[in-house]
Amino acid sequence: MRKQVAQLNPVPFGCAMVVKAAGRAAAIRGDMRVRFAIAAAVMSLALSVAAQKEMHMVHAKGSFDIKMTPAEPTDFEKANDITRVSSEKTWHGDFEGVSHGEMITGSTASTGSMAYVAIERMTGKLNGRQGSFTFSHRATMMKGDAPAAGELSVMVVPNSGTGELTGLKGSLMIHIDAQGKHTWTFDYSLP
Repeated sequence: MRKQVAQLNPVPFGCAMVVKAAGRAAAIRGDMRVRFAIAAAVMSLALSVAAQKEMHMVHAKGSFDIKMTPAEPTDFEKANDITRVSSEKTWHGDFEGVSHGEMITGSTASTGSMAYVAIERMTGKLNGRQGSFTFSHRATMMKGDAPAAGELSVMVVPNSGTGELTGLKGSLMIHIDAQGKHTWTFDYSLP
């Protein structure tokens, strides 16, 4: 069996051949340990091939100016401390462009907890690559907490990239200083 394994090329097709040859040998002997060891080796090889295909992460940063416009609340929103807001941002730095978003916020007066969800469509140039993509926002925090104490997730919606940003993946962090200036960092990858 060692001769067969040594002669095979360690690529996915070769992995299938190794499993098949080793599986026959293990089945003949009925040795589960051999099957497990072969399966672990194949999985390890497959993971290393996948890791080689991973995209390189890039760190981008900058700032943005924001204009927020509250929507006229419905009776339901008024009764439940929910607010809808449209946003328009102008982005500066490694991403130069504009975005338009829709946000829904909710809070609980008795506990001071609050949350928001939003969808934001970005259009512009990311480190010189033109296109558009969509961010999905989700955040929670408690009354009196510093903004950094809450939980924030801003992710690129899968397959939302267009133009030279097709295939974009990544996550954004928003930072707000004591004067209210918004800055951001964006870790992303492109094919």
